[in-house]
Amino acid sequence: MPHNICIRSAEAGDVEAIHALLLPHAEKRVLLPRSIDDIFQHLQEFLVAEYDGRLAGVVALHVYTSSLGEIRSLVVDADTQHHGIGSLLVEACEKWAAGLGIATVFALTYVTGFFLRQGYEVVSKESFPHKIWTVCVHCAKFADCDEVAVQKKLAEAPVKPMRLIPVIEVKEA
Repeated sequence: MPHNICIRSAEAGDVEAIHALLLPHAEKRVLLPRSIDDIFQHLQEFLVAEYDGRLAGVVALHVYTSSLGEIRSLVVDADTQHHGIGSLLVEACEKWAAGLGIATVFALTYVTGFFLRQGYEVVSKESFPHKIWTVCVHCAKFADCDEVAVQKKLAEAPVKPMRLIPVIEVKEA
């Protein structure tokens, strides 16, 4: 039976489910913790994945400069992994970033192989502007960060922004 996957902008009604997806990973210290309040305050940064109508994944795009954005808070529910949802979420973030005119996206990750398969390359954390570390200073691992920095050039220079966020729907066989 085919499955229906839909990537869309997060809505206020998704906040509890987003928090529930992120919390176990924050408790394992592989993601920074995000309170419900924080998710509401940054709701416009989130995309979600629905798998057969239920929330199964989440990602956020945080914009730092006119040419640099971060893919963060990427989680796919364990029951729906290996259906391409993570790749679709990253692809949607990239399209969104390109539509905003952002030339480069990056992520700090423990799953380097996943991002390499998406066309990212490993880079030095020191190559990023200091402003990206404003959130990191709240992390218990800040002084001894073991995440790997990856980035992907979407364009050589910022591009003219698009006006709409595309919705991606996939019928899985």
